[in-house]
Amino acid sequence: MGVIHKIGRRKCAVARVYVSEGTGKITVNKKEFTTYFPTATLQYKVMQPMSMTENATNFDVKVNVYGGGTTGQAEAVRMAIARAMCEVEVENRAILKPEGLLTRDPRMVERKKFGQKKARKRFQFSKR
Repeated sequence: MGVIHKIGRRKCAVARVYVSEGTGKITVNKKEFTTYFPTATLQYKVMQPMSMTENATNFDVKVNVYGGGTTGQAEAVRMAIARAMCEVEVENRAILKPEGLLTRDPRMVERKKFGQKKARKRFQFSKR
């Protein structure tokens, strides 16, 4: 099979994933993925495409991820793994597509506007 290389993005996070046949070991930035993503929610997001396609113990995954926060990074990794699972077997696409795992989330942080406190919050207006 060889090594499959895919990229996933979310907000400012970019994840590069290398999938090869193995025992189900996932390393993120040379660390065990359970130590890199400590909460159960983030671990579930990373494992979601592999568990849905029933490949959790069939492939080793190496991930390089940078940018953004922990949630954005976890979702970027999820997207990259989902893309790799589609390349492993074409039938996986029909499983992952309805769940939205192959769609890039377009939402980004709105920029701060001048004359305002934040993107939408304004300074208090007093009428004296």
